[in-house]
Amino acid sequence: MRLVSARSLGLAGLLLVGCRPHGDEGPQGGQQAANQALPVEVERLAPGEVREANEYLGTLISRSSITVYPQVAGYVKAIPLEPGARVTEGEVLLVVDPRRESAGLRATRAQRAAALAQREFARQTRKRSEQLLKEGIQSRQDYEQSVAQARQAEASARAIEAQVQAQQVQLGFYAVSAPFSGTVGDYPVKVGDFVTQQTPLTTLDQSNTLEVSVQIPVERARTVKMGTTPVEVLDAEGRLVVSAPVNFMAPTPNAATQLVEIQAVFENTMGLRAGQLVRARVVYATRDALRVPTAAVTRISSQSFVFVARDTDGGTVAQRTPVSLGLVSGNDYEVTGGLDAGTPVVLSGIQLLRDGQPIQPKPHARTPAPGVGGSGPGQDGGTPPPRQDAGTGATPGQ
Repeated sequence: MRLVSARSLGLAGLLLVGCRPHGDEGPQGGQQAANQALPVEVERLAPGEVREANEYLGTLISRSSITVYPQVAGYVKAIPLEPGARVTEGEVLLVVDPRRESAGLRATRAQRAAALAQREFARQTRKRSEQLLKEGIQSRQDYEQSVAQARQAEASARAIEAQVQAQQVQLGFYAVSAPFSGTVGDYPVKVGDFVTQQTPLTTLDQSNTLEVSVQIPVERARTVKMGTTPVEVLDAEGRLVVSAPVNFMAPTPNAATQLVEIQAVFENTMGLRAGQLVRARVVYATRDALRVPTAAVTRISSQSFVFVARDTDGGTVAQRTPVSLGLVSGNDYEVTGGLDAGTPVVLSGIQLLRDGQPIQPKPHARTPAPGVGGSGPGQDGGTPPPRQDAGTGATPGQ
């Protein structure tokens, strides 16, 4: 029994020795791993444009936008266009049933034909009476009577002619046409509906020139400069669509929201539509300042830090350096203190670095940001917080 136990213990010892990890050489091995240089990307800081800007929800307004009403009453006969169609001046938007007016016009034209025939007969009678008067066959009284009848027939013919013209104009109102070129809105009526002069038929917007309307805080309105402060319309990804200077600012804020309306006019060559809600960025000020990429910034407690590449006798190491930050512009923070122009800042492997870690720096290929940022939509400027390291203020990577 004692021999079996001894042999078992010996086998267990051999197994433990065989399972020991290769390369684990105790404290000296761990120290060698920590001193290995980590490949990182480095970028030297340089001044750039920093814009004090905020994003808001803007509304596009047409400078030529109307609601179309009929000038006659009747039943809708036809709607030849679809909502959103582009029309030219004079193109028919809607047709009101004109049969009653057409019948009245035909009757008036028949009366005009009779009046014209009566006028011609009265003219011929006057000429004959004038000739008979010269020959002494007809009395002056009969001649004057023929002249009066000719004048009366002439007046009747002119009255009927004016009535025909008025009915023709009235008949033209049954085809509701576009007063200018633009885009047709929705049709709240359909074929067969009875409409009056107070019934809205559709809207017509001229979108060649649009205004972007933005509501901004009162304190921001003080920094807006007419004709200088730009308003930028952005797409869904934040890319610039069009920029125009402010040309109008409301003298008083809105009583309900306490916001001040500003507007900017631009030529619409991008296919935007009146009434559309868009992302709008107001750039209140621009200046040149030192900038650091947001990817390089970490925060420990309430202090922001970056790793700076420092050359030492033993090689290049990453040195944690506190930094003061201002506004965010695109993918960069404004540096207000702690760093100088030309300082090499580490951009990659931040979470793996510790203060004094040896590194192998290589240049960073910067990718342009899709748009120059500011604060979030409807918010005023400030410094968005850098990335927060996990833990209780411990050094990243430790």
